[in-house]
Amino acid sequence: MTTVVQSYIGGRWLGAEGAQVLRSAVNGRPVAATHAEAIDFERAVSHARRVGLPALMKLDFQQRAERLKALAKYLNEHKEQLYAISAHTGATRTDGWIDIEGGTATLFAYAGIGSNELPAGNLVHEGPAMALGKRGGFSGTHILVPRGGVAVHINAFNFPVWGLLEKLAPSFLAGMPCIGKPATATSYLTEAAVRLIVQSGILPEGSLQLVIGGTGDLLDRLEGPDVVTFTGSADTAAKLRVHPNLVRQSIPFNAEADSLNCAILAPDVTPDDEEFDLFVKEIAREMTVKAGQKCTAIRRAIVPRQHLDAVAARLRERLAKVSVGDPATEGVRMGPLASRAQQDDVASRVALLLEHAELVYGARDHPAPQGEGVAEGAFFAPTLLLSRRPLEQAAVHDVEAFGPVCSLMPCEDLDEALALAARGRGSLVATLVTRDPRIAAQAIPLAAAWHGRLLILDREAAVESTGHGSPLPSLKHGGPGRAGGGEELGGLRAVKHYLQRAAVQGSPTMLSAVIGEHVRGAKLRESDIHPFRRWFQDLQIGDSLLTHRRTVGEADIVAFGGITGDYFYMHFDELAARESPFGKRIAHGYFVLSAAAGLFVSPAPGPVLANYGLDTLRFIKPVGIGDTIQARLTCKRKIDRNKKDAKGVGQGVVAWDVEVSNQLGELVASYDILTLVAKRE
Repeated sequence: MTTVVQSYIGGRWLGAEGAQVLRSAVNGRPVAATHAEAIDFERAVSHARRVGLPALMKLDFQQRAERLKALAKYLNEHKEQLYAISAHTGATRTDGWIDIEGGTATLFAYAGIGSNELPAGNLVHEGPAMALGKRGGFSGTHILVPRGGVAVHINAFNFPVWGLLEKLAPSFLAGMPCIGKPATATSYLTEAAVRLIVQSGILPEGSLQLVIGGTGDLLDRLEGPDVVTFTGSADTAAKLRVHPNLVRQSIPFNAEADSLNCAILAPDVTPDDEEFDLFVKEIAREMTVKAGQKCTAIRRAIVPRQHLDAVAARLRERLAKVSVGDPATEGVRMGPLASRAQQDDVASRVALLLEHAELVYGARDHPAPQGEGVAEGAFFAPTLLLSRRPLEQAAVHDVEAFGPVCSLMPCEDLDEALALAARGRGSLVATLVTRDPRIAAQAIPLAAAWHGRLLILDREAAVESTGHGSPLPSLKHGGPGRAGGGEELGGLRAVKHYLQRAAVQGSPTMLSAVIGEHVRGAKLRESDIHPFRRWFQDLQIGDSLLTHRRTVGEADIVAFGGITGDYFYMHFDELAARESPFGKRIAHGYFVLSAAAGLFVSPAPGPVLANYGLDTLRFIKPVGIGDTIQARLTCKRKIDRNKKDAKGVGQGVVAWDVEVSNQLGELVASYDILTLVAKRE
């Protein structure tokens, strides 16, 4: 009996009666079937709003980050279950690793972003705050808050696990319940991942639901605070983008679409260079990993005309060594496409390309797939095409065969190579292989207008390069034009996509209360207790100390120069300094910084454990011999790290606002100092 793949809607699994049969990409045997039962999308959206959203908002950024970390660990502990199912999609172990452990790695990455870059509450201050009046009584800033809506994630078939998790991570961190809709062909693997997630009990109920099959009237039920993201074909992205309800309610829509990504071999590279082999290796890898079913795969290889034959020969040699077949068969390096339907689609698109191109390498040259029953599988041989007149032929820049297919094309020089790259009308990624930094400096600013990510590959980078086709959590994934015009990942940028930005105006005291951070001009809290003597829990935003004063003498400058070895003329050459814009010798900026620390530091052992860093340092006015400085230290921001040291003592990070002024009350230096502060047991 064929297993029915179920949806997870409203807190329960739905589906008992089979509908569409989902077959193994390897041998065509039934793996599972979608369910015939209709999904109540009103219930799904209502459950997300009434159950998921309140549950998420009971947690803050830091707590949601902890849940993501726990989930990543749990999925890694059960990953072999997913690998076993992944084999039916045609994935080799390496392909599965990219999808499964690439997904959990993204969860870990966003857990780190949440714990290290986001506050303990549910409001992000996107500063700095700025004075809007001359008297300091009116200020403004920006904040980011949870949207209070639902995130609908529509994914492609090629990454059933990573596609779900890379969208879940930032939206969950931002406090948005998610409704995930995987592509049907490989939805049985996504369902297995969601079953593990539900089984873990780590995510609050309602924070993740799963749709198997079509989306029905789901998009019609969305509202302004909601978000829709899509990964898939450019044609489908174009249709969804103009969905009447999304347009009418101005619902944010983010698309990451398949594109005709390219790799350029720069004219400085010759067949004798290591970079030449790197170029060939990168193309072959992108053609064969996931059987070329990656939105970031290289579809166009742009080569100086004089090296075209050499590149073609080395690619043929490398592709001939790629064993294709059942991934369970020892030695197989490339599996099938995801389905027979995908096989037919790739074949039809290759036929279109061959109307204006030559076949350099394909099924006629490649050994038959290895393994039992593979005749019914969705195999497609690595296929290398050649477009000899790419400036005249449009198909090579318009038609994408989403499989192990790449087109070679010659160029006369770097300018023509960049023009050919741009003919793709926008892509997710492009690679430039060069030895010359000057070529990179010339090409990258021009190429960046058309490509979302750019890899400059040479022998130095190759030692650690993650490759052309690997989106990373810390870097933007997305591209202009045909690639969808959207952005995913990119570290904190992805979380901000699911938050609402607002400008806030008011008195510094009011702004300080709203953002939980001291704004200059706000009311201060001064007492006889030095702020450095307070435990982390006892410190309050606005706790402040105005120090005693110190007059700077020539001996200070001479001593500081002697200690540091800094004998810059402005500090020691009376004549040269007199002719400078300052008209006099001045103290070292870092002496002012050090002297200010001497004014505000409480030297005895106490809750302040260590200096953690320095931010936003500016030297605003010079300090001359005979000037008198004074510092104000104010508790600006607190970040609970939710960690303990080796002795079990908890600690947090405190950012202190430091203002150093002269005898005229003028600000001479301004900065934030970060300290580790112990918690009271």
